[in-house]
Amino acid sequence: MNKKTKKNETENKFVKSVNKNIRSSTRKLNPILRAIVGKKVDIAIRDLMFSDKRISKDVKKTLSSAIANAENNFQYDIDRLIVKEAYCGKQIVMKRFRPRAKGRAAPIKKPYSNLTIILSEQKRMEKHGTKS
Repeated sequence: MNKKTKKNETENKFVKSVNKNIRSSTRKLNPILRAIVGKKVDIAIRDLMFSDKRISKDVKKTLSSAIANAENNFQYDIDRLIVKEAYCGKQIVMKRFRPRAKGRAAPIKKPYSNLTIILSEQKRMEKHGTKS
């Protein structure tokens, strides 16, 4: 019985937000997602706001949805939220063809992606002495 209570104390709830069918490849999404992992939520939103990438608007919208989930569903404090994980996966690929010279055709691939952002609440650090 004692072990179960310890497990519940250490277990931290995660807040998740998923955006499916984003019109971008995973190769273009990954650098943006790597840039926001581990940051506080307000700093991550600021970085996405000033990013010159087109897809950063969709990432910002998904992050805002995760923040709203944390606030409304779990009553987390927004000031203590951090981006724990952010990853993307492949979705469908639309295939189109472009006419070329001499009656040939060149394929055009239009990839879609899934985006998942997981937030967690940062624990308060306890100070021990003067060196911490």
